[in-house]
Amino acid sequence: MIELDPKEYHSPGYYIRAASKRFEAEGAQALRHRVFVEEQGIFADHDRDGIDLIATHLVALSTLAHEADQVVGTVRIHEERPGHWWGSRLAVDSGFRNVGRLGAELIRLAVCTANARGCVRFHAHVQMQNVVLFRRLHWHPLEEVSLHGAAHMKMEADLAHYPPCADPVAGWYHRPRKVTA
Repeated sequence: MIELDPKEYHSPGYYIRAASKRFEAEGAQALRHRVFVEEQGIFADHDRDGIDLIATHLVALSTLAHEADQVVGTVRIHEERPGHWWGSRLAVDSGFRNVGRLGAELIRLAVCTANARGCVRFHAHVQMQNVVLFRRLHWHPLEEVSLHGAAHMKMEADLAHYPPCADPVAGWYHRPRKVTA
């Protein structure tokens, strides 16, 4: 077996899709634990809640030999009431945050999926350090709120910039641009 140093290997592309396999769901949960419990300390033991039972979980998967390898990003979406959707628990693995657009691609799939399911409003509570990213992606700030002891901005997506995605399980393959030194 060939040993690859993770710092030397770069995935050529990423699947952005709805979690449909057990390893994808388990990988998303493990990533959320690393980000929200271990790194950020927002939750003491776990970040799971009742929304997990009704949400559609989306993932970014690194690839090896063009096959899905590991979950490196995740977000979940749910319909709060007819037409009113929320995105939450957006997380990208710390080792992949320098890969272009993984978070943005997950956001795009989240809103496009909800749009295909009859969304008329899509909201998220966004950590303050990510507000600039969301604004670039055609989201509008509504109000500052405190969640779990941390400042967040309630934001709304401009649905005109997110065409419906009727098959989020198929999703798409994202090839990040190469960064030149």
